[in-house]
Amino acid sequence: MSADGTPQWGPPAEHTTSYGQPPASAGPNGAPPLWAPWYGISFTGAFVRFWKKYVRFDGRASRSEYWWWYLWSAILGTVFSVVSGILVAATGTTTSTTSSNSVGVSSMSTNPVAGVPIWILGLALLIPTLALIVRRLHDANLSGLLALLLLIPFFGAIAIFIMMFLPSNPEGARFDRPAADR
Repeated sequence: MSADGTPQWGPPAEHTTSYGQPPASAGPNGAPPLWAPWYGISFTGAFVRFWKKYVRFDGRASRSEYWWWYLWSAILGTVFSVVSGILVAATGTTTSTTSSNSVGVSSMSTNPVAGVPIWILGLALLIPTLALIVRRLHDANLSGLLALLLLIPFFGAIAIFIMMFLPSNPEGARFDRPAADR
């Protein structure tokens, strides 16, 4: 709760319902239940909530939950890329090849260990990130099956990227499952 008594994750306190539904009971520290979207979540709160909802495809996720996690994943990707670069530099196993017409130079690591941090991160985040995308689509009152658009090279990713900007839709509450909250 903020100083004026409004919950940080939902509508102002004077509203008795959220999108026509009874308001969700707040959990510890005023956090909404895992099936409910958390509007206005903080940067660190989004990180913690992402891991709590690791592979949950039910419920909804607010725009702030999604975009704060997007920033976290970019930071993690950068850190893991730096670690991979350090591994390449430390092992000194890079080969350079020059094309026959000297137009371009490419560098490729011959050390399979150098790419391990990126692969570990990618595997650890693949399913939960898909779950977050599905929950975000639910908040916009779209079917989570639209996440299958990611299978279409380039254009599918652009379509999903654009859909992540859609505002919350009150009818998205149909994806909420308060009884299923464990």
